[in-house]
Amino acid sequence: MNTTSVQSTSLWAYLQLTRPANVLTAWADILLGYAAAGQITQIQSVLAGEASLMALAPLGWLLLTTTGLYAGGVVFNDVFDAELDAIERPERPIPSGRASLRGATLLGSGLLVGGVLAAAQVSLISALLAIGVAIAALLYDRGGKHQNILGPINMGLCRGGNLLLGVSAATALLPNRWFLALIPIAYIAAVTAISRGEVQGGKRETGILALVLAGMVLSGILGLGFLPMYDLTAAIPFVLLFAGLILPAFVKATIDPRAETIRNAVRSGVLSLIVMDAAIAAGFAGWIYGAIVLLLLPVSIFLARLFAVT
Repeated sequence: MNTTSVQSTSLWAYLQLTRPANVLTAWADILLGYAAAGQITQIQSVLAGEASLMALAPLGWLLLTTTGLYAGGVVFNDVFDAELDAIERPERPIPSGRASLRGATLLGSGLLVGGVLAAAQVSLISALLAIGVAIAALLYDRGGKHQNILGPINMGLCRGGNLLLGVSAATALLPNRWFLALIPIAYIAAVTAISRGEVQGGKRETGILALVLAGMVLSGILGLGFLPMYDLTAAIPFVLLFAGLILPAFVKATIDPRAETIRNAVRSGVLSLIVMDAAIAAGFAGWIYGAIVLLLLPVSIFLARLFAVT
């Protein structure tokens, strides 16, 4: 193999570590938070020619922030799991030798630092939230994921904090929108709980827990309809799509908790994050905005065919 081929293979391996398909689900969190913060008016002003593209600079910085934080977090997941992956998943970039442990550590560190620096371009509050998300991600990667109860909550906090990063585009609204973070916390806790058996198989009890949490998430989204600023009618089509994607997969993994079935459920769960975010965003900003968020899904599905999701 010539030098160019070796370099190309190495770059592809490092790109695999960042799980690009998953990163788009983090973008959806930001777009949801941005809508919940009432910033849809900024987009409307730009489209109407009443404001320049610079009005959307905070959104751009926050998308860069979540790209760095999420990609950096999943890279460190593989860094900390290098020895275990050598046994259970020897095809992964680090144990296969296609990516070095040192190179992955530098990549993950650079992504996390870059994410925090991007957040600092929006506000100090955004930067502090980014630091919190980065710390939560590292705690999960280092050992939190091995905790039966704290692990799923830890991972959920990462996604909840990511949503609040989107809200931080209008920091004054954070005290009034913080509760929205509870929805992704509960949902990610469900996905994380069921993912425990994606290597060696799981337990039906875990699947039942995931289904209960998924039911709570759906109830929480529907409950937003009681808020005066939330249009549940616009959200309903997205909610139905969300339920149709996750419930069958979770039920199947509960009835048949083999590793392959669970991996499929986790894959559906991760990609459906975009649908969940689109459902909530539609209620705050209208069905067109929800549809725009949903457009991330086919792109994420395409990338999931090229890169690992779990």
